[in-house]
Amino acid sequence: MAMDAIFVDAYSQIFRGFYAIRFLSNSKNEPTNAIFAFAKLLMQLEKEFPSPYGGMAFDRGKVQFRLEILPEYKGNRPPTPELLLLQIPRIRTLAELFGWPLIEEDNFEADDLIAGGSGLFSGREVGILSSDKDLAQLVKEHVRLLRPARPSGFEFWGEDEVVSGFGVRPEQIVDYLALLGDSSDNIPGVAGIGKKGAAAILAECGSLTAFYDNPGLVSSEKNRQRLLDGRELVEKNRRLIKLRGALPEHYSKIERWLRRNPDWNGIRREFEELEFGSLLKELPPPEPELSQGLFNF
Repeated sequence: MAMDAIFVDAYSQIFRGFYAIRFLSNSKNEPTNAIFAFAKLLMQLEKEFPSPYGGMAFDRGKVQFRLEILPEYKGNRPPTPELLLLQIPRIRTLAELFGWPLIEEDNFEADDLIAGGSGLFSGREVGILSSDKDLAQLVKEHVRLLRPARPSGFEFWGEDEVVSGFGVRPEQIVDYLALLGDSSDNIPGVAGIGKKGAAAILAECGSLTAFYDNPGLVSSEKNRQRLLDGRELVEKNRRLIKLRGALPEHYSKIERWLRRNPDWNGIRREFEELEFGSLLKELPPPEPELSQGLFNF
């Protein structure tokens, strides 16, 4: 499927690759498992989704405004493994060699930057590569999730797939997750409400705003009381989960998201140093490099 822009939640794919491939290193005993997995992803994206625009979005630490809402936000996450930290610089280098703009900003999560970036391409075909359920709130007519699928490839998630997967529409995802919480981000949910209950509540009332304006929209007395008792928690969770659409000024121009042609010679050199023999075979033939004296007469 042709896309005008592809946005990649970089760390979600880096961690996925790190844990999918274990114990890979080169002859210098440098760990390369995450680099190899990410290099394969970059090759696949270049082959299948050579969009003119896009961004490789990185997190840059915890976001202050979310910590002010919930000081424990993401406080349950273990530190990044040292073997992965050692590989991040080469991963970033490869992404740049493949022509991807690296997108990151203090006090913005990668998801926020993706939300803002997708908004620049209103009405155009946009793909968001991530398995993060928070990003389902961005899905609409021309915006789809590309969710990694086994053994390889991607599943396209549009509006219908979000409904099939979560039981709610994309515009209800924020309310849905506000009810459930998110253990991976250390966000508590409303006691007594699970996935089916949250979907049933939103099917009845449409939105939590509508419910709190008119609690009679929810037929279950138990659920009504749970929602009323948990109102403060729900409103806090909504502010945590809702992605920011506003971008920093230097990312607000569409040209900032332009993908460049891959530097295949640079990629070849990296693959040779990393000893990625199988990937070297997939590269196009080397391009001649101009020498300094080529045009001397």
